[in-house]
Amino acid sequence: MRKLVIWNLMTLDGYFEGTKPWDIDFHMLAWGDELERYATELGNEGDLLIFGRKTYEGMASYWPSATDTPEIATYMNGIAKIAASRTLEKAEWNNSRVVRDIAAEVKKLRQEPGKTIFVFGSAEVADVLLKAGLVDEIRICLVPVVLGAGNPHFKPASEQRPMKLIGSSPLKTGAVILRYEPVNAV
Repeated sequence: MRKLVIWNLMTLDGYFEGTKPWDIDFHMLAWGDELERYATELGNEGDLLIFGRKTYEGMASYWPSATDTPEIATYMNGIAKIAASRTLEKAEWNNSRVVRDIAAEVKKLRQEPGKTIFVFGSAEVADVLLKAGLVDEIRICLVPVVLGAGNPHFKPASEQRPMKLIGSSPLKTGAVILRYEPVNAV
């Protein structure tokens, strides 16, 4: 069975972006050789990325012309991608498609052969998949900053979900990569 992993960078106070869409300058506080290597390793582990519409549109506008991290750009542009959306009509980014019912699609995809499926960013999609019990692991790069306000990665309306720590890796930047397994993982 394929594994589904949620990956994101998050502040100490739980935000994955600031008060405006794509307000992610705080990522630079975590970024360095170690996190770049880790991102490359993620590329070797997975063969499918899932994004919510907003994250998909942001990624699709950035990666096709990105030049600062060529290895990651090649991966992002080449890998199969799903845009989970009820409103997006067409996925224009290379090797992408739109899926309306992401929980049903993930249930099906997990039964097919393949590598790990990653959800990047996309807090609403992550919430849907957590509620459906389809998440095997959550990986968070905890960035040593407090924003005070922003968009929380885990939505306040979500019910309590116990997690088990399965790994942690401190980075020289002061960030820490945390790996959790939902206690109810299928």
